[in-house]
Amino acid sequence: MTGPSAARDFLAAVAERVESRLFGVREPLSLLLVGILSDAHVLIDDVPGVGKTTLVRMLAGLLDLKFQRVQFTPDLMPSDITGTSVLNLKTHEFEFRPGPVFTQVLLADEINRATPKTQAALLEAMQERQVTVEGETYPLPEPFFVLATQNPVELEGTFPLPEAQLDRFLLRIRMGYPDEDQEQRILDAGRRSRGPVATPLDDAPDLDELRRLASGVRIERPIRRYVVALARATREHADVQVGASPRAIEHLGDAVRARAVLDGRDYVLPDDVKGMAQPVLGHRLVLSTDARIRDRRVEEILEEVLEAVPVPVEFQGA
Repeated sequence: MTGPSAARDFLAAVAERVESRLFGVREPLSLLLVGILSDAHVLIDDVPGVGKTTLVRMLAGLLDLKFQRVQFTPDLMPSDITGTSVLNLKTHEFEFRPGPVFTQVLLADEINRATPKTQAALLEAMQERQVTVEGETYPLPEPFFVLATQNPVELEGTFPLPEAQLDRFLLRIRMGYPDEDQEQRILDAGRRSRGPVATPLDDAPDLDELRRLASGVRIERPIRRYVVALARATREHADVQVGASPRAIEHLGDAVRARAVLDGRDYVLPDDVKGMAQPVLGHRLVLSTDARIRDRRVEEILEEVLEAVPVPVEFQGA
């Protein structure tokens, strides 16, 4: 790989393979790759049946990453995720048996169905890339990503993720529905195309090299000022109780770098910032009580912020 153009070709190759099985998922696929190139975790928040699990499984297979899936349920225990120590009857000593978190891509399916205690078991893994069991600390594989799903509609018997855990996710994305022509293709494809494509990409680039490309993308000073101005504007909005934190600014910077390199550029445009504002900031804002009473949505407020903050034009884009 020689530069950002190779990263753009990589995105095109991944999209071609994924779209042979899933239709109309180019944007959520791009956002998942933004999370992976940023070495971060992603929350997929959408209704059942739109391809969340299939997309994650296919992406892990195409990137040749070790994959584990955990179905979160109310009776899931923290040790079911992290692992536990068991007695070896031959040696009469306790041995640690790693749980499914010891993987490279962990699909936490319907994460909001587990109890807060079990959800919290992921916090150390997501933030520190390690788990502690019975006083012993065990490092997780490298790379390590949590790609979690949740259903925003069925709320009975669920435990909403607290703000502290939501903040561990770089992005919250939605799959959306395919358009009419794409849904026709679903019927045309038939049952034979329903199995996830898990074979790795030929000549897939090294993930570390992709990350280095993303981290080397330039954010010119006017763009940096724009990112900070957007974050500060969320804190000053009348309908927002808790606005974007300094960590959110850091994450937005990571995300726009990854988005730029996947578009074949080594510099960030204002459109990159505008495109990533909703998935990076949306799940971090807490609306005021009055705003919730008036049924205001975070998406609407972020649109107002994006319209109100002047877009920089005086930067070098090459």
